[in-house]
Order: sequence, then C-alpha cells, then structure tokens
Amino acid sequence: MAGGRTYRTMAIVLDKTKLRETDLIFTLLAENGRQLRAVGKGARKPGSRLAARCELGCKVDLLLAHGRSLDVVAEATLVEATLGAAPSYELLSASSALADVAKACCFEDAEDPFVYQITLRAEQVLGGSCGVLDGAHLDLIVAAYVFKLLSHLGYRPDWSACVACGDPAVTYFSATAGGLLCASCARNVPGAEELDAVTVGWLQSLISLRFDELAAAPCDAPTAALLLAFAHIWAATHLDCRLRALEFLLGV
Repeated sequence: MAGGRTYRTMAIVLDKTKLRETDLIFTLLAENGRQLRAVGKGARKPGSRLAARCELGCKVDLLLAHGRSLDVVAEATLVEATLGAAPSYELLSASSALADVAKACCFEDAEDPFVYQITLRAEQVLGGSCGVLDGAHLDLIVAAYVFKLLSHLGYRPDWSACVACGDPAVTYFSATAGGLLCASCARNVPGAEELDAVTVGWLQSLISLRFDELAAAPCDAPTAALLLAFAHIWAATHLDCRLRALEFLLGV
C-alpha cells in the first residue's frame, strides 16, 4: 500500500454489510460529502478491532487503499462514538433512519461537505450531546434532519402559504403538491393530509430551528410521530426510493 495507492479521510459510518465469511463492506459518508464503500478485511473475526471502531454513526479517521472495485480499509481510528458506548434500541433505530436518508442523499461522484456536517451534528444530538433524548425527541430530530437535508438538496417545502393559490390559511399537507394547501385547493390533491395550526408551526420549526433547540423544545409523542410521518412522506416522494429504516422507526 504505497503512498500513491492510499488516502486518508474522516468519515461517518452509515452501514455495514457482510462479505464472505469474515469481511464487511462499510458504507461511509466522507468529510467532503462523498459516499464511499470500502471492504474491512477480517472485520468479522472474533476480537477484530476494526468492526468495533466502525459502528453505526461513528466518526472515524480512515486510511483507505484504492482497490479494483471497492477500496480497502487499511487503518481505522475511532474519533467519536456519537451514540455512546451502549446505545439503546430506540437510539439505534433513530440513527439507522438518519443513515438511511443520508445514503440516499450522498453519491460517490459528488462532493457536498454540508451533508457530512449536518449528518454528524444530527448523530451527535441523537446520541445525547444536548442531553439524553426521549422517544418523542428522537423522532423530532430525525424529522428535522429529513426536511433540513432535502431543503439543502433543492426539495424545500413551502410552509408560508398555500402552494397552489397563495392563501395564508393553510390546513393541509401534501408532499406531491410541494408543501401546505388551503382547504379549497386540497380537494383537488389526492392524499392531502389535514393538520392544525400547531402542527404547521412545528413544521416551520423543523427547518428554522437548530437541532440543539429542537432537542430542548417541549414536544409530545403523538405530535413528534406525526411530524416524522410527514418527513417520511416528503423523503419517499422526492427521493423516489424506499427508506426501510425510516419505515421501521414509524412502525409501518
């Protein structure tokens, strides 16, 4: 692994898949925003340190070697275990949903450092950098991440007025229409979901407030679940893919 064949990068672990008997394929979000897939040879062997350093959501410093089809992990140093040493089932579910969306929003041939930065911060807040979160706030952070990231990619919803006629009295949500609708226009949009003024306020806050502020905001479980459902519909519609981890978090 001479100098020309290797490179170093900071990355967030988004996924890992079994390969052969003892290897793993890691899906990584590099600090420049590119998606990387690299083989960890022997990572599934008993006592392997590589797998432990590359758990879901971990920030790792990697030395990678260029391979024919996939790069190979030559060295991995754990920089930050964002979810802590022993994450709960609920925390892992939320982090998996976040990683699922991140995988659909980063690409091997496109650099976008913002994707890395927002994903890292969301993982940190999920893991308790702002205090231990309950289930409602885990859902809230994931929902905010979806809307913030997709807004950055060009799929920003319009919360200010009806997307069809401009009426400020909005009472319906539609991902296919592009945001909120008034009652009159919603009649012509299949699948439009009715919502109240409080929910409209929360939808606006998901984009306008920082993760830290949302983690400290009072929010009940039903409201958070509804916001997460809207985020799932928005992501599935505009990314045109199935987000299984997000479906699992919702209990779909």
